[in-house]
Amino acid sequence: MRSGRHRRPTGFTRWPGRPVILIDANLLLYAADTESPHHEPSRIWLENTLSSGRAVRFAVVTVLAFVRIASDRRIFSRPLSPAEACSRVDEWLALPNVRLLQPGPNAWRLLGRMCQEGQAKGPMVMDAHLAALAMEHGASIATTDRDFMRFPDIEVVNPAAPNA
Repeated sequence: MRSGRHRRPTGFTRWPGRPVILIDANLLLYAADTESPHHEPSRIWLENTLSSGRAVRFAVVTVLAFVRIASDRRIFSRPLSPAEACSRVDEWLALPNVRLLQPGPNAWRLLGRMCQEGQAKGPMVMDAHLAALAMEHGASIATTDRDFMRFPDIEVVNPAAPNA
């Protein structure tokens, strides 16, 4: 990516000010993977955020990615069974402040905008989808993926970063 493309180059580790937080799959996976160097900060942040009462949202693609990756022994040395991964998602969704975030009437238009402005193609289209959901619902995105910085007007926080 060309230098100067990001509109908020310093916002990656800042705590988001928006009342709704959309959590990316990588944080869920790090929180579940005890061998990840990001495990402890991700686990603590996730537990604190889920119990805070703050509005937490997951995209359907996020929880699907969690179940798919957390149960894959090619990726996790100690994978969860699909039933264990689904049970964990059920526990999160049972909390009163946690919901699945559904695309609204502007989702398709916003996805096109995010793909164009963020130069998203291939696998990056899924990130553009999350960015569009966040924009449509006024949410911040919690992720360790710096690629989200390419999307304009999206507030991003990396809870696994030092001083986050």
